Amino acid sequence: MDTFFASRTEEHFLAYTLPHFIVLAAMLLLAIAMFRFKSAIRSNARAKTFIRIALLLCLIIPEAALYAWYGAEGLWDVQYTLPLELCSISQMLAVIMLLTRSRLLYQIVFFAGIGGALQAMFTPDLVFAFPHFRFFHFFIVHIAIILAAFYMTWIEQYRPTWKSIGITMIFLNILVVIVGGIDYWLDANYMFLRHKPETASLLDVLGPYPLYLIIEELIALVIFTIMYLPFLRRKGSTAA
Repeated sequence: MDTFFASRTEEHFLAYTLPHFIVLAAMLLLAIAMFRFKSAIRSNARAKTFIRIALLLCLIIPEAALYAWYGAEGLWDVQYTLPLELCSISQMLAVIMLLTRSRLLYQIVFFAGIGGALQAMFTPDLVFAFPHFRFFHFFIVHIAIILAAFYMTWIEQYRPTWKSIGITMIFLNILVVIVGGIDYWLDANYMFLRHKPETASLLDVLGPYPLYLIIEELIALVIFTIMYLPFLRRKGSTAA
């Protein structure tokens, strides 16, 4: 148990080792299962409630445990531990979305939540390796963000639109201004707005500061457009 909650570790997380492949496979299998059985889940009120509550618990409990761990280990630091990363914000929005079934929040979580969480899953900014508590927290929360958006899409039958992309881009730019101001005030680096992360990430190939911020925004726009294409094709098939 001491090792599970240790504040320091000598064995750092390495991407694309067996534990990483296992959690990536788990994410894929859970998404496939939700899609495969979406009609059965949709027609069963108890199943819908169970999945929605399970997603809420996976979003809330690990995060609550994280802040309890910060406090217990004396790791609380406003420069590093505030919930101001994109995935932390998407996580909070996903919780509110699941509780209120907000269509506005769904649009943001679908694009920004899935996009950000997938990047985090494939290029984790993570120090602690399996089986540390932080390993489980990181992957459970990011998988839950993705599945929450899929739940609203496949089970609740919400759909994004072209307008949703614009709403998400506006939201992200407002967020950059707010978080960027907090970064400057606290001498922090939330959302990597002042420099790239210390560990390997996709930002490494996007050029120096501040160029990578501009390129990152253009890439986000392209990714959101690609994410919307299946819905555009479905509309065309329905019209035909």
